[in-house]
Amino acid sequence: MKRRDFMKVAGAGAVASTLATPAIAQGKMQWKMVTAWPKNLPGPGVAAQKLADRITALSGGRIEVKLFAAGELVPGRGVFDAVSQGTAELYHAVPAYWGSKSKGILMFGSQPFGLRGDEQVGWLAHGGGQELYDEIYGRFGLKPFLCGNSGPQWQGWFKTEINSVDDLKGLRFRTTGLASEMCAKLGMAVQAMGGRDMFQALQSGALDAGEFIGPWTDSALGFYQVAKNYYWPGVGEPSSAEECAVNLEAFNALPADLQQAVKYACDSLYNEVWTEYTTKHAIALQKLVAEQGVQVKKLPDSVVTAMGNAAGEVIADLREDEDPLVRKIVESFISYRSLVAGYMPYADNGQMNARAMDYKY
Repeated sequence: MKRRDFMKVAGAGAVASTLATPAIAQGKMQWKMVTAWPKNLPGPGVAAQKLADRITALSGGRIEVKLFAAGELVPGRGVFDAVSQGTAELYHAVPAYWGSKSKGILMFGSQPFGLRGDEQVGWLAHGGGQELYDEIYGRFGLKPFLCGNSGPQWQGWFKTEINSVDDLKGLRFRTTGLASEMCAKLGMAVQAMGGRDMFQALQSGALDAGEFIGPWTDSALGFYQVAKNYYWPGVGEPSSAEECAVNLEAFNALPADLQQAVKYACDSLYNEVWTEYTTKHAIALQKLVAEQGVQVKKLPDSVVTAMGNAAGEVIADLREDEDPLVRKIVESFISYRSLVAGYMPYADNGQMNARAMDYKY
């Protein structure tokens, strides 16, 4: 049933609902949000509930959003298709999960040796990124918004030490997105799975190492119980954006003020979510070291350089992708990355280096 037909029926006083049409009760739309996360998982699960509540609040209750965690309505990795097909009105996940749809989508979540969280927003808002984000998701009947960021992720949990690039060869490693392609070029046996599955695989020996997010979320999932070496920097994901995607037909059917309510709910959460991650990652890291015996270790420079070269190969491959839109997205990203990379040594890098110097404060 098309939405305009449903509205005629609803206007006549009949009660109706379909998978592709939100339930309407007493002038209120009841939207289903499906997520890629367990309910209230520290980090993304918490952020998803905040977004559902904020859309409801900013719409004045005219859109009531009910959250369905991974597995409650659809599997976590099924949320993209569920919203695209109209089974639910919106989802909360990360772009890094949708590479099978288009490699271009991966650029909007995280890029190895790519953009920081603030730079990611800068690209979308001021570098033409949002128009490209809309265009590629529009192919699937979706309207996308960034709604949070985990900040710099970690390279992850390793059962053994990493001293050279040779130590990576054959390593069974969990990661996602473009980072998986970077790692594969170094001979790592990359696997994609959820956080709980990653714990079980590390515990059973099916994995040798893996990364998920950072100290706050990682500690809640208990990775420190099965691997004690916690490596940084997580160059595969200098930032990892969280996204909300809305069924495009449902979004376009909203009046302008409710479209703005959805947009502002996402926009307003970005910094709140990002700074919560930063704060709680810092708290959790202290506890992991002091109470759980976690060994924080830096990747050798030779390994970081090798990863950088592999990441460069990944980007070079994408610049030659058969899809013109993917190529356009990559060129836009490279242009913006080059712009901010030329400025940051004087700005954020300069400040961080100054703060790390030895003086009394």
